Amino acid sequence: MRILAALGLLGAAAAAQAESLRFTSGSAQVALVELYTSEGCSSCPPADRWLASLRSQPGLWTEFVPVEFHVDYWNGLGWKDRLSSRSFTARQYAYATSWKSGSVYTPCFVRNGAEWKPAWGGSGAPAGRAGILAIQVGEGGLCYAEFRPAAGGGPDGGAYVVHLALLGGGISSRVTAGENDGATLTHEFAALGISEADLARDEGGLILRARAVIPQPSVPDARRLALAAWVTRRGELAPVQATGGWLR
Repeated sequence: MRILAALGLLGAAAAAQAESLRFTSGSAQVALVELYTSEGCSSCPPADRWLASLRSQPGLWTEFVPVEFHVDYWNGLGWKDRLSSRSFTARQYAYATSWKSGSVYTPCFVRNGAEWKPAWGGSGAPAGRAGILAIQVGEGGLCYAEFRPAAGGGPDGGAYVVHLALLGGGISSRVTAGENDGATLTHEFAALGISEADLARDEGGLILRARAVIPQPSVPDARRLALAAWVTRRGELAPVQATGGWLR
């Protein structure tokens, strides 16, 4: 019931603030900053805190979009991370394969599809023209995506997919086992679910459009909800463009 209530709030917010719930990137590439983490990993809380600190940074949503993915391969140490997902683990393994690595680790940062560390340069600044991605949130969490590739992306640039991640913030867990036994951990920008849809070109061939639904939240107690959206070429992980914003 609490999950349904959360979705109801999303629909109500979209209906009441239809104009404000349109998220649009500029033409410069917005960095997608991913963190692969786990409540069962003792090295992860500092990385979680760094990602959470981005909530107060002026470039949030316009220069970078943060997403925290909780993996499940630490769950066997006595503490099951309720934010973890096998699909998030699979996503990290897919990245590792693309980097020609046979192993994964936490905490692991990824910026625009490449292995990365915050010490290498803040949260990442816009780089190059990538096209404009716009997301309109409608009633019931239905989203309308439009992507206009940058000049040179061309009609022969291949097929594109839009990805939506529902993000939760202000989430707190009291850990009672495993490496973080006794700690209270808080999370921001935690992925609570992902959906995707193929983008199709309009008749003029310049704009790609799709409809996708915001996924249901995997936990009911997020104090804040946000939406992250990014576009990839079909079959690839590295984002072409990203955008996002607060839902409530």
